[in-house]
Amino acid sequence: MQATETFYDVMRRQGVTRRSFLKFCSLTATALGLGPAFVPKIAHAMETKPRTPVIWVHGLECTCCSESFIRSAHPLVKDVVLSMISLDYDDTLMAAAGHQAEAALEDTIRRYKGNYILAVEGNPPLNEDGMYCIVGGKPFVDQLRHAAKDAKAIISWGSCASHGCVQAARPNPTRATPVHQVITDKPIIKVPGCPPIAEVMTGVITYMLTFDRIPELDRTGRPKMFYSQRIHDKCYRRPHFDAGQFVEAFDDEGARRGYCLYKVGCKGPTTYNACSTVRWNEGTSFPIQAGHGCIGCSEDGFWDKGSWYARLTDINQFGVEANADKIGMTAAIGVGGAIAAHAAVSALKRAQVKNNGSSRAPDLEV
Repeated sequence: MQATETFYDVMRRQGVTRRSFLKFCSLTATALGLGPAFVPKIAHAMETKPRTPVIWVHGLECTCCSESFIRSAHPLVKDVVLSMISLDYDDTLMAAAGHQAEAALEDTIRRYKGNYILAVEGNPPLNEDGMYCIVGGKPFVDQLRHAAKDAKAIISWGSCASHGCVQAARPNPTRATPVHQVITDKPIIKVPGCPPIAEVMTGVITYMLTFDRIPELDRTGRPKMFYSQRIHDKCYRRPHFDAGQFVEAFDDEGARRGYCLYKVGCKGPTTYNACSTVRWNEGTSFPIQAGHGCIGCSEDGFWDKGSWYARLTDINQFGVEANADKIGMTAAIGVGGAIAAHAAVSALKRAQVKNNGSSRAPDLEV
C-alpha cells in the first residue's frame, strides 16, 4: 500500500507552526469532550499516523449532509478534508467526472484495500433492481456493495443513510433502505439528522482518525458523545417546561416570551442529539431557539409519526420525561389531597370531642 502523508506533515507544509498545531489538538480534545490529558495523545496520532483514505458516495438524498459538513467551524472542514483525511472520491466535491471519477474510485479501493473509510450520504432504493438511483450507469446499491466490501468501517451520514428518512416514508414505492440493512458485515457508525450538525460530523471523523477506532455507540449505532442526551435535557427553554409555561399557539404571548414549545409539537423530550449544546452556524442557534419546535429528525421513522405540530402523548413522569398535562394534574392532585386530608382530620377531631365530651382531642398520628 502506498504511504500517505501524516496530518502533521500536511499542516507543516501549509506553514502551520508547532504552537498552532498543539492549539489545534487542544481545541480538538475540547470538541470531543476529552480532558487535557488526551491532548498529547491526539498530537502523537496526528504526527505519526498517515491520513486515512475516504470514499464518499451518494445515494437517494438532497446533499444537505455535504452542505452541512463543508460549513463546519470546529475543527474547520478544510483542516479535516485537506489535512486529516485523503478524500479520494466524492462525486459531489471532486473535480473529476465520468470515467475519470470512476477510475479514481477503483484506484482507491485497490490501493487501500481494507484501510479506507466509506462515508455514505443517502440510501439505496432496492425496488426495480435499484434502478431508481443510477451512478456511473449502474444502480447505486451495486456501487455501495462494491465500495463497502473492502472498507474498514462505514459512516452513515444523515437520516437518509441511517434510517431511510423521507424517501423511505410510507408507502416507500422505491423501497429506499438504510445502509445497515444492506451492508451487514461491517462496523457502521450512524450520524443521523436532516442534516447532521457540521461539528458532529467532523468530530466523528476526528475521533476515528485520532484513536484508530470507532467511537462508543448507543444501542441504535449512534456515537454516544453526541447522541447520549435528549435535546430537552439541555434546552434553554427547559425551565419553562418545568414551570408549566407553554406556547399555546405560534405568535401568542407565550411565544413572544420564549416559553416551552412542547404544546405546539416540540419533539425535544424524545430526541437524542446535540442541537441544544453544539447548535448550528458556529454555535449561533438551533431550531428551538429560532422559535420552531424540534421535529425529531435524528430519530428513526420521524417522518411517519404524525404531524410535527401535534404534542407528544407518551412522556411518563415528572421532569425530563414528563408531559405538561401530567405535571399540572399531579400538582392539582397533590394540593387537593392535602386539603382533603386536612378536612378529614379536622372532622375526626370534632367527632371525638363531641363523643368524649372533652374540649381536648386525643393525639392522632397522621
